[in-house]
Amino acid sequence: MPHLHIKEFTQIQTPSSKDGVSFNFIAQNVNHEDERLISTTVDGEDFFLLVKEEENRSLLKTDKLTRPASIHNVHRALLAYANAANLDVIASNVPPQAQKNIHLQEETALKKIEHFASDFPSDKEVRIEVGFGSGRHLLHQAASNPDVLFIGIEIHRPSIEQVLKQSVIQKLDNLLILDYDARLFMELIPSNLVGAIYVHFPVPWDKKPHRRVISTSFIQEARRVLKVGGTLELRTDSENYYAYSYDTFIAFNKTILHINKNKEIAVSSKYEDRWKKMQKNIYDVTMINEEESEALNIEGDFSFAGKILAQDELLKLHKQTVRFENGFIHFERAYKIVDGIMLRLSMGSFDRPEHLYILVKGDEVSYYPELPLKSRSNLNAHKELNKVLNG
Repeated sequence: MPHLHIKEFTQIQTPSSKDGVSFNFIAQNVNHEDERLISTTVDGEDFFLLVKEEENRSLLKTDKLTRPASIHNVHRALLAYANAANLDVIASNVPPQAQKNIHLQEETALKKIEHFASDFPSDKEVRIEVGFGSGRHLLHQAASNPDVLFIGIEIHRPSIEQVLKQSVIQKLDNLLILDYDARLFMELIPSNLVGAIYVHFPVPWDKKPHRRVISTSFIQEARRVLKVGGTLELRTDSENYYAYSYDTFIAFNKTILHINKNKEIAVSSKYEDRWKKMQKNIYDVTMINEEESEALNIEGDFSFAGKILAQDELLKLHKQTVRFENGFIHFERAYKIVDGIMLRLSMGSFDRPEHLYILVKGDEVSYYPELPLKSRSNLNAHKELNKVLNG
């Protein structure tokens, strides 16, 4: 992750700008004086820079909840703040001249979640790959099926940029890339649209099974979004993940599964090649959807109403958890800003929560830097959040 180690952090006046980067406000963690967040805007991307003060030095990097899709914009923001505050940089992994790769300057495939939430592309068959890694399989599929729209979902930035560069080099105009939680993304896809969902070599999460992509709720959403005859394809080298996934699939009252062991496919990742050399077994579980689902209908919005608790009462929400049917709200951190406070929270369903911030200025409340995904679980959580803030 791009970062600067600095001798001492200096806070600048906000709002201000430097080298095309806007610094909007600075939030101070109420319970940990060694942490600040700097609201930053670069080329229309809003995110926080995170300051962590350490013994004899400080660390300046991006906040993991709001980090932008473009590493180039992170580099620009870090360098701009260092210049604006005249920071003494001790160590850095940021290029001194932030230059964008020539192919990344031409790419148009990288999209934000709002692109799909406002008007999901539905004029052709859609196929989705969750966690595409090196992108070999995704790029091969997109090149081999020019009439199909492929959506690749990944959170590893180097992998994203590698695939974006290849999409330009190969002139692939049927490929879109998204940096987002695939489990949440599934909730906004129209029903009966998707031809295939690929989940190839997901992280097994043996010690944290709740973080696995394959789950009862993920399969339920997959059955809804898949067209009749569409498939959800799991490919894994983990025998534990295979066994867990098979049990999860087969628990449904009605399902069609194809099971394969060591099946050869047209293209494999570098990791799969390595595992084959190690003579590890590769397992495939393919679910075939045979039922048409009702159309997706999500109603509601994320507006706040009513009189809000006083600031001192809001700050007491720190570390509190509110549970309700099929969901929760957890107040993770509290910050002070010039004209109010900011709360960091996680909310929604237990196995696919949304992580976000809210700004509170008097009785004015807003999500920052963007609204949550408009999903059933998030809308339910928002209603409960509104109740909590109203006292």
